[in-house]
Amino acid sequence: MKKALVILGVVLMLFSIIGCKKDQGLVVWSFTDELEDMIKNYYIPAHPDVKIEYTMTPTEQFQGRVDPVFQSGKGAPDIIALEADFVRKYVESGLLLDITDVYERNKSKLYNYPVEIGTYNGKVYGMSWQAAPGAFFYRRSLAKKYFGTDDPAVIQTYFSSFEKFLETAEFLKRSSNGGCVTIGSRGDLTKVFYELRSQPWVVGGRVNIDPAMEQAMDIAKIMNDNRYDGRVGQWSEGWFASFNGTLTDETGKQLETFGTFLPTWGLHYVLKTNAPDTSGDWAMIAGPVGWRWGGTWIGAYKDTKNVQAAKDMIEWLTTSDVFLERWARDKGDVVGSQVVVNKIKDTFREPFLGGQNHYAAFADMIPNVNGRLVQATDSVFDNLFNEAMTAYVEGEKTKAQALDDLRAQARTMLNLN
Repeated sequence: MKKALVILGVVLMLFSIIGCKKDQGLVVWSFTDELEDMIKNYYIPAHPDVKIEYTMTPTEQFQGRVDPVFQSGKGAPDIIALEADFVRKYVESGLLLDITDVYERNKSKLYNYPVEIGTYNGKVYGMSWQAAPGAFFYRRSLAKKYFGTDDPAVIQTYFSSFEKFLETAEFLKRSSNGGCVTIGSRGDLTKVFYELRSQPWVVGGRVNIDPAMEQAMDIAKIMNDNRYDGRVGQWSEGWFASFNGTLTDETGKQLETFGTFLPTWGLHYVLKTNAPDTSGDWAMIAGPVGWRWGGTWIGAYKDTKNVQAAKDMIEWLTTSDVFLERWARDKGDVVGSQVVVNKIKDTFREPFLGGQNHYAAFADMIPNVNGRLVQATDSVFDNLFNEAMTAYVEGEKTKAQALDDLRAQARTMLNLN
């Protein structure tokens, strides 16, 4: 009997050790090294007892790796990073852990739209440490040349609505004899247009074309027909050239480009990297409407054996005042905590923007972003809408034909009515 008790004690002790390790260890999969930086240089130093196995898979391969293990439950990670283009796919999948309790403990200090995107049927499945509102960036030298001032408060009045936007585009064209376009690519406008919608792409299982999307097509055609934009594709060499003043039209004539629509990260990873010589000659304004582009969310697998450890990590990375303040100051990232943003927003000055406090400006834009219309099928509609808009703008189809084709393709691809 005594021997049996000793053996039982040893077994229980081993089980306790294994269980402890299991509770403390976390497997994390991501498509970006940003989360690795957070974990390695911020989370682990603050939580030295937590063991983390981190794996990064390129974005284009990430879903293909995650989907089989989430479906089978074999080899699934505890935590995954969720990119803006596919976050809703997993939020709506039923495969993520309900983290509503994490949100409820912290909701008073968080901005709404990132949580709205991570919420489905009233429960929260994904949370983000950041907010990525969009702005309109413009060249100060061109603002002074055509408007007599580069003051953001004044320039905003010329771009406060899409009606004003078109009026300003015509003014720039006339004033420059066709030498200054308002934006390089009509693709700049696509993400902005989505924020004009009152309903999502799918309503009651049916394809829904919100009137705002028809307006978007009309505005894009006006831009193209009147040469208000540079007629280059987004992410093309011509688009990058538009930032540094080297864009040319099809005849080789050099064009000035007044500005571009970009989100928070666009400042650091698009403008600064592609137009370093223009540093100091930029400023930013809210533009016609609050909008967003990009971002990363964090979620946990629903059957993780490390529920508490997973929730603890998600909560710390997305709500900790101490961490988010350090991250914002170290990286310049606009974080998702309005408490932290309000604390630090007046301490920033951006040399690339001529000393403008971009952080405070972005803080004013975040509350105007709506995350409630985001759906798992959005990426499909993004592609279909861009195809429809291009066909209409370039005269290949009428607007009605282009939208009919969009509906038909969406019904087939997504099995909708």
